[in-house]
Amino acid sequence: MDFQENYLGNVQFEFHRYKTMGDKTFDQILDADIHWKFSDSDNSIAIIVKHMVGNMLSRWTNFLTEDGEKPWRERDLEFEKPYSEKSEMIAAWEKGWQCLFGALDSINSTNFENKIKIRNEEHSIVEAINRQLAHYAGHVGQIVFIGRMIKGTDWDSLSIPKGESKAFNKKMFDTGKA
Repeated sequence: MDFQENYLGNVQFEFHRYKTMGDKTFDQILDADIHWKFSDSDNSIAIIVKHMVGNMLSRWTNFLTEDGEKPWRERDLEFEKPYSEKSEMIAAWEKGWQCLFGALDSINSTNFENKIKIRNEEHSIVEAINRQLAHYAGHVGQIVFIGRMIKGTDWDSLSIPKGESKAFNKKMFDTGKA
């Protein structure tokens, strides 16, 4: 497997992993929870998702041929008027991820070395993808943290729960030998 195939496979895996973390958070919260904020100056899950979707649609639509900051994007409005319902938010979330994964699927050996622009700044494909992976990872972390604050002790951990690292490692490293 060459670098390009390995890299693209790895970033697909990582983007799917972060999407799944968001999905599993949405599964745990109630409809009204998407608007919960720790303080008035904070963003709710609905606002964070709205921003992520706006970014995804802008960055990944015509990824190889147009600047990633589309003239139709209204970034400042992404932080106003959140989705009113959880189902609306999730539909937009899915649309953003579909756009991203479709763009990743369009990358191949004939265009992997292309340069693309984001806000008129030239990036390699790898730089552009890494930029977005880091951006989305941060926002998904916010979504998960807010979900965890909302659920409190009823939160179902999305990773190894506290106090269970040794058991998890034993399972991962156990060779089955007595």
